[in-house]
Amino acid sequence: MKWLKPREAAGELGVSYATLKQWLYQGKLEAVRTPGGHYRIAAAEIERLRGAPAAAPARISGRNQLRGTVTTVRREGLLAAVTLAIGDQQIKAVITAEAASELGLEPGMAAMALIKATEVMIMR
Repeated sequence: MKWLKPREAAGELGVSYATLKQWLYQGKLEAVRTPGGHYRIAAAEIERLRGAPAAAPARISGRNQLRGTVTTVRREGLLAAVTLAIGDQQIKAVITAEAASELGLEPGMAAMALIKATEVMIMR
């Protein structure tokens, strides 16, 4: 059986380390403790949470989905500017600060940009 450290589990689930720790304390996430007192989460538990409706949407109609890694989250007032690294490119989005907090966005975590556009232009 594969065991993950809390930071690894948080990355797999797309939540912040702080959120994952709260889930552990609240009993929403099953884990074992090492003799040294450190938490370890089974890979099967990650899969269980992924299957839960609150963990991720089961389906979405948007087809322009770009997986990447959060490089920056800059909160200012009601908004947050989020930058994702996708390969050697970056994409930036401005979302509400509340949404950034609900998603637990932190630099280094996996995230996905969903793009809905009525027109796409190509240039060279």
